[in-house]
Amino acid sequence: MHELGICRNIIAIVSDAAAGRRVHRVTLEVGKLAGVMSEAIAFCFPVVAEGTALADAVLDIREIVGRARCTACGCEFEVATFVTACGCGCQNLVRVAGEELNIKSFEAEEARSDVRTMRM
Repeated sequence: MHELGICRNIIAIVSDAAAGRRVHRVTLEVGKLAGVMSEAIAFCFPVVAEGTALADAVLDIREIVGRARCTACGCEFEVATFVTACGCGCQNLVRVAGEELNIKSFEAEEARSDVRTMRM
């Protein structure tokens, strides 16, 4: 389960960016074609975050659907797997969305206890 390692990396990156401030929310973008199970990240996150500045943070996972463009006809459409054909029959596709794994933003306290959103 590589999602445990991914959670450790997410927490390390956000902790560094938060610079000691308590984090309230972390927003991730996870593509459906990224090879990552969102449910496993959601399961691992609170366990890995325990004892860190992210201990009580809410994890907001936004799933990005897979999209591809056909090199033959130019049609862009939703794909659920890497092995998909266009309606025209062509299997030569360029993936345009769905492989993301991004820390989109996080909300952390300011030094004087205000909440601030940081975009990454």
